[in-house]
Amino acid sequence: MIYDFPDPQAPIRQGDIFQQIPRVDLDPARLLVMSDSPQREAEMIDWLKVATRMARTPALVSIRSVFAIVITQDCDAGRVEDISLCEVDRFDVVYPAGKNAKYPKGTMDVITKQARINLKWFYLPREPRIEFTVPMAADFQSVLRVPRTYLEQNIVALRLARLNQIADEHFRERLAEYFRRYPYDEWYPLDKAEFGEYRRNKPEPIQPFLWQE
Repeated sequence: MIYDFPDPQAPIRQGDIFQQIPRVDLDPARLLVMSDSPQREAEMIDWLKVATRMARTPALVSIRSVFAIVITQDCDAGRVEDISLCEVDRFDVVYPAGKNAKYPKGTMDVITKQARINLKWFYLPREPRIEFTVPMAADFQSVLRVPRTYLEQNIVALRLARLNQIADEHFRERLAEYFRRYPYDEWYPLDKAEFGEYRRNKPEPIQPFLWQE
């Protein structure tokens, strides 16, 4: 498919796919902070109370293993302290609206059409050799960070594959489009009558501009 399998000694590049990347999940409002005294138990407190200490604070957090793809640019991947990656999950988790698409026409429509207009994800097809037994997607909204030296020292165990040239070029552009996109209310240039039609077809309430009231 769209994957290459680089030599184990090949340097880390954008588009490299890794397994067993740690994702830390925590609730800042309910942080289980360890006490400095062995006589005291861990305390559940709000992060803002800890942040004022201006020092490292031991705490208990939840960590889970995820697939992830490198988003750090090639020119930085060999020298930065931390590598940035986007979490990779099942396509129906990253893009729930596509979970009912019927194979092959329905899935083809979602993959080709939605990939042009939905910038939040990058589609990754099945590949049993890297444990992608179902369609997957890179979630640009979930960014992780891992020390570069750790990835380099464990690259044989952690790196599964790399996007091939065609997919890598597309991935780079999609990534850039997502992070540089300009947010705006698409209905702002409509007149009052056009806005009425626009709002009629939207399930959520939409606030009109002054010239549309």
